[in-house]
Amino acid sequence: MTSISDAPVTVAARLRAATAVAHQQAENSPFIDDLMSGRLDVAAYRRLAEQLFFVYRALESVGDALAEDPVGGAVHDERLRRVPRLRSDLAALGSDVDAVSPLPAVAAYVEAIEAIRSDAARYVAHHYTRYLGDLSGGQVVAHRMRQHYGVDDSALSFYAFDIDKLKRYKDAYRDRLDALPLDDAGVDRLVAEAVSAFEHNQALFADLDRTHG
Repeated sequence: MTSISDAPVTVAARLRAATAVAHQQAENSPFIDDLMSGRLDVAAYRRLAEQLFFVYRALESVGDALAEDPVGGAVHDERLRRVPRLRSDLAALGSDVDAVSPLPAVAAYVEAIEAIRSDAARYVAHHYTRYLGDLSGGQVVAHRMRQHYGVDDSALSFYAFDIDKLKRYKDAYRDRLDALPLDDAGVDRLVAEAVSAFEHNQALFADLDRTHG
């Protein structure tokens, strides 16, 4: 894995380089590979959405608390809010999320997010890991769920964003990362937390794989 000291200069480039291995490992987890390849079922997707609900509920609660912070506010965007969409999707899938419990890996993930309420740099790391992924690979996930399992769009609003030209938005997002008012120590915390965030996602997928069926 690229070390922080050897990584490129810009924040976005440092994040991309430092998280490359953890990102790939999360994407190549058996659960995600099986889900995306059509080897599972709608119930598996529903269980993923249920667990993501807990992650986003924590992330958006912390984000609301940091919305006026010069660092946290730089990425905070109401158009990205996912909790209402996840709740709607889960209702369409026949799930009562209020009756669901987080898996151990998700409980640990939520705890990690709650622990960053006083550190906006680390919050940005989790924001980057989840939302930029939703704006990119998430679009492929939605396509595969339709293709393999016949999931209706009414259960896939999580991956729909009220944003024109997603690529332009993502480019502007990376520009905002590069312009964050952070010192070197703050950037180091951001990058290290992003690696940890990808590892939490990998653990989430591993728990889902173990509980499948």
